[in-house]
Amino acid sequence: MAITADDVSLEDIIPISLDFVVVEVSSPEELAVVGGDTRVRVSFQEEELELRLPFGSHSRLFLSEVNRAWSDVCKSPTQIPRFEWLNKYHKATRGQGVVRIAPLSATITKLSQHRKTEKSSDKKGNLEREKGSNSGTQKSKTYPSPESQGISSREDRDDLVRSSSHTPSNKAQILAMPQFGLRDNLIKCELLKNEDLYTYLEDFSFFLGTYNVNGQTPKESLHPWLSCTPYPPDMYCVGFQELDLSKEAFFFNDTPKELEWTKAVSEALHPDAKYALVKLVRLVGIMLIFYVKKEHAEFISDVEAETVGTGIMGRMGNKGAVAIRFRFHNSDICVVNSHLAAHIEEYERRNQDYKDICGRLQFRQLDATQPPLTIMKHDVIFWIGDLNYRISELDVDNVKELISKKDFETLHNYDQLKRQIDEDAVFVGFVEGDIDFQPTYKYDTGSDKWDTSEKCRVPAWCDRILWRGKNIKQHHYQSHMALKTSDHKPVSSLLVTGIKRVNSEAYKKTFEEIVRNIDKMENECIPSVTLAKREFHFKDVKYMQHQAETLSLFNDGQVPCQFEFIQKPNELTYCKPWLTANPPKGFIAQGGSVEIELEVFVNRSTAPDLNSGKEQIEDILVLHLERGKDYFISVTGNYLPSCYGTSIRALCHMREPIQDMPQETLRELAEMSANENTVNTEKPLDIPKELWMMVDHLFRNAIKQEDIFQQPGLRSEFADIRDCLDTGMPDSLPGSNHSVAEALLLFLDALPEPVVPFSFYQQCLEICSNASQCEKVISMLPQCHQNVFNYLAAFLRELLKNSSSNRLDVNILATIFASLLLKSPTKQDLAEKRKTQEFFQHFLTQGST
Repeated sequence: MAITADDVSLEDIIPISLDFVVVEVSSPEELAVVGGDTRVRVSFQEEELELRLPFGSHSRLFLSEVNRAWSDVCKSPTQIPRFEWLNKYHKATRGQGVVRIAPLSATITKLSQHRKTEKSSDKKGNLEREKGSNSGTQKSKTYPSPESQGISSREDRDDLVRSSSHTPSNKAQILAMPQFGLRDNLIKCELLKNEDLYTYLEDFSFFLGTYNVNGQTPKESLHPWLSCTPYPPDMYCVGFQELDLSKEAFFFNDTPKELEWTKAVSEALHPDAKYALVKLVRLVGIMLIFYVKKEHAEFISDVEAETVGTGIMGRMGNKGAVAIRFRFHNSDICVVNSHLAAHIEEYERRNQDYKDICGRLQFRQLDATQPPLTIMKHDVIFWIGDLNYRISELDVDNVKELISKKDFETLHNYDQLKRQIDEDAVFVGFVEGDIDFQPTYKYDTGSDKWDTSEKCRVPAWCDRILWRGKNIKQHHYQSHMALKTSDHKPVSSLLVTGIKRVNSEAYKKTFEEIVRNIDKMENECIPSVTLAKREFHFKDVKYMQHQAETLSLFNDGQVPCQFEFIQKPNELTYCKPWLTANPPKGFIAQGGSVEIELEVFVNRSTAPDLNSGKEQIEDILVLHLERGKDYFISVTGNYLPSCYGTSIRALCHMREPIQDMPQETLRELAEMSANENTVNTEKPLDIPKELWMMVDHLFRNAIKQEDIFQQPGLRSEFADIRDCLDTGMPDSLPGSNHSVAEALLLFLDALPEPVVPFSFYQQCLEICSNASQCEKVISMLPQCHQNVFNYLAAFLRELLKNSSSNRLDVNILATIFASLLLKSPTKQDLAEKRKTQEFFQHFLTQGST
């Protein structure tokens, strides 16, 4: 998790005044390595402090803000700063002591990070700072080895992993970075349009590797895999899946195997070149490492890394993707490493995972005014990983016979990924090379023998490498049978890619011509646009069901224009929380057009007020043109109330499906739930009927279901289950057991007031180790909440009686359900999460009542 304000205490303060100076002191050797920390010296009167800032956009933003503040001081040197914002720090914060405000003449900044779950500092290090060669130590600088430096916790590295890099060429301007305005965007747009005038292509080789290591530690050299090319590649992008299968890795995203496999990779890179580690990103067991030849390091910039989980409830990181994007010379490149849903029949779930990753994985840009970049907004995309697509319609004997004949072409016709690509269901626009190697899954660990276990899996090409972009040639695509650590074989591909390089003289000439033309345009014209439509209606909006309408803008003026949706008076954002405009701001060339997606999506935070009728699907968007006028866009719609996002108490007073209830009744029930003293004469149900339907379905059909509550369902089936609960039709729940299980978790997650109400949360933490006190707290809950808690606990105990079949245990269920039943009214830290799990475990043991 990232460092938050709660993790930091303010001890001393240094004012930014005329006596203040900040200069960069990084050595030339440090500047030469991508990912190196930025060192700056802060001076104030007689005091000096050297700061080491992790590379990335956070550091650049911080330094630009410092520079901006210093510039403001210089503009008004006689004005005495009052520092009124410091007043709020005079009080103690979260038990971490009182902030000490020293006299301004003697203050110096010190930020102390107090980690709640911090390990001893001598065991901490940071892998991001390991920029040494794989073949030895540089003469100019000694880089700590993994053994001596150790590795940081995930919390320590998160801010690094989600940041941007900078190169020597842009570090010089780090303290004076202007925000992009209209003129900057005009120039940028024209430069992109005329890119062919000042760029040329040069080939660089990218080694892509993927390996599902099945939770194993490195037992053999990776040299046969990573050094299989005759010449050293320019870049390495190495992906792993199932790095660690332990529960600790799954629930707390912490594993020692990250360091072990990273060390194994660094030792196996091609011996004829020296490489710098640019970036490492990991989500549970999915890890991606990016190395570059040291001579290319200075041309790497704008490095960002992101992750997205597609596991249960769309959040758990046992399945999902990690990605790194960067700019190399003048080309934008994105590398994705994914692990998609398992099991031969789940190809639709794999398709859904792919679409989720493409839609949800976004990289922030250095210019905060620009919308985030999606995967597809890159010149080149490399996609690697255990995609888990299987071979279907052939039994295991037929598959093995084709393999023995090396008839891979015939076998490939039965490959699910090939069929889904042919149907344009996934990976549209991507290319995969010809497969002339045998399937990479599943082998007996430590051998080349096909799976001899009871399940006897059908061999499959689970591990794949695809690409999208122009000027890419594949030089090899192969598996590596020599490695026997896992039940998968690693796969590699060498892709030679044409990268756009800049001709400096041509660039200067093009830039100057663009500036002259823009100067002329700015003096002549006022921007204007035509809107194809100004009123949008969204019909039958449902909980967690995306709807979108397209707003088309055409630039009918004589000059390029910049647009932005702006806030209305007394409102914090430009739109209601259930509505987004994508993109919310942008640039339109003269005679050009842009399509803006107006998207409506109701989630757990917006559903309660829409269910009760307190809020409606109604909003007005204000579209502003810089140097032009404002346009008003009306958004309306009707929302279909749902049991998702409705309180337990209100649901217990509904004997009919929620969509059969009058709106006025829903409003009254919501007000009754908010006021505990309100008396309703009608006897309520013991538990919500919707909850009973889901639990009863699972009790009858899924008590022995393997991986229940651990494997996600299908989104289309969740929609059917939600509609059934909200309308009462059909009589029984549709969908697979996994979809019903996920629907139950989503129901609990959406409750406005959790099963254990917020007012009891702190008390539960305090007595979590005392079983009798825990039971006493539950007995004090409002009756409907108490009934739900006991009903769910009894159901989960029944599941545990069948653990040999469903592979559940107390720790797994406590981790999943405690976070839903006992929610913090504020942000929950790791220590609190462990206490909630300890509290709930008392109710899962056999002796519980």
